[in-house]
Amino acid sequence: MSERGPAGLKALVFDVFGTVVDWRSSVIRDLEGFGRAKGITADWTGLTDDWRAGYQPAMERVRKGEQPWTVLDDLHRATLDTLIEKYRIAGLTEDEKVHLAKAWHRLTPWPDVVAGLTRLKQKYIIGTLSNGNVALMLNLAKHAGLPWDMIFGAELVQRYKPDPLTYLGVPKLLRVAPGEVMLVAAHNGDLLAASRQGLKTAFVTRPTEYGPHQKRDFKAEHDFDVVARDFVHLAEQMGA
Repeated sequence: MSERGPAGLKALVFDVFGTVVDWRSSVIRDLEGFGRAKGITADWTGLTDDWRAGYQPAMERVRKGEQPWTVLDDLHRATLDTLIEKYRIAGLTEDEKVHLAKAWHRLTPWPDVVAGLTRLKQKYIIGTLSNGNVALMLNLAKHAGLPWDMIFGAELVQRYKPDPLTYLGVPKLLRVAPGEVMLVAAHNGDLLAASRQGLKTAFVTRPTEYGPHQKRDFKAEHDFDVVARDFVHLAEQMGA
């Protein structure tokens, strides 16, 4: 790789939760604000961590065919409903439950993200490659000021990462070769799965994604094409 980025690259697509946005701090802050406004006391931090812990098991049920294709918004809501009972949060209206479930639409980007994406957009097509559904990704982009050219992701192929079709859907829609697309992520497993389908890869470090519970992804553990401290550093390496 040159200092201008891998040759022939046309598009960069980004994992979103944890890579682009600080989901944990954002959801905790959102739920705490709701609790204060409604006079509800609860362990909102514990609920947030449990909510995220239910993310992979919920998608795995879809992957295994134990339930039909279900978008992430609906999986998030189903998990939330069980946690409302677990944390004994009583008296919520349906509208309030809908509002809480959409906390994932109101996440805050890491401080380097918008500046880095703005630079990268000048040279490359940029978009999401998330397990989040299209409405979630669009609302999040509007909320956070994320300048995507396109929303790619699981809903378009009705397969959750790391299914090969999720990664290969991007070059198919763009009518380019897999090697002309790069996935940017803070998760080694996501990048490894993308590389197996021929995509280029860039690891960006997000060592506080899970707060004090972070147990992995402190560094790149494979030979990825680019390793960067943040999105601005990534833009510098890509010549943007």
